[in-house]
Amino acid sequence: MDPRRAVSSAEPVDSSHPTDTYEALVADALAAAEAMSGWNFSYLQGRTSGGRLSWSYPDLAREAVAHSAALLDLDTGGGEMLASLAPLPSHTVATEGWEPNVLEARKRLEPFGVDVRRAQEGTRLPVADGEFDLVLNRHGAFDIDEVWRVLSPGGIFLTQQGGTRNDLELNAALGAPPAQDADSDAFAETVAALENRGFAILTAQEEFSPYAFHDIAAVVYHLTVVSWVIPDFDVRRYDAKLQELDRHLRADGPLVVHNHRYLVRAAKPGDGMPSAR
Repeated sequence: MDPRRAVSSAEPVDSSHPTDTYEALVADALAAAEAMSGWNFSYLQGRTSGGRLSWSYPDLAREAVAHSAALLDLDTGGGEMLASLAPLPSHTVATEGWEPNVLEARKRLEPFGVDVRRAQEGTRLPVADGEFDLVLNRHGAFDIDEVWRVLSPGGIFLTQQGGTRNDLELNAALGAPPAQDADSDAFAETVAALENRGFAILTAQEEFSPYAFHDIAAVVYHLTVVSWVIPDFDVRRYDAKLQELDRHLRADGPLVVHNHRYLVRAAKPGDGMPSAR
């Protein structure tokens, strides 16, 4: 998973850093971002809240894995999500494009018998035609033609993605343009593209979930690690806006944004194809 595609998850807030100075919070966030490995967003525990959806990707993935004999996880990141789904099928392959994450994923996933392979975005996946009955993808890039190629007839593709109107309030608070064209509709486009390729859409859901940043450290960490949100982000360049936001957070409480998420579950037609739900 490319670092530009990372998406953090919310945790309960404990507000344990109310008296730290702006400078101390920024320095702490930058140090934590530098030390981050894989996609472990534990630094945000106690600094963010919300982000809950009506569906649970881990639960849906776990249920699908339980019925799978051959699993491919695309853009696995550091392998944190895939490892949490164990026990895994005896034939499980994970792909990842960013070299530091490839190494992290191998350390985490090889004890589960997972074959981690490097695969760059936009290239042919290093797997055979029809090799898998399940393809998982959470907040990673995917090529619909490649997903079709590697799935066996009746196989399932499950993906959760961040939408084009994700966290627009954060960009606005810092005077930065949206990361993507907010007027585009990636959800509808993804569903249409899957259908045009021949997939049967079993589930398609979209939500905007409130998500709160409780201190400036959470903001700086998020924007440093999730670098595609504001591509030119630098604490010096955005110092004035960050300090203004810091004062707002201390005086008025959290900055609430809206996580734009969508989920699609699709099947390649064939024997044993599950029904929609």
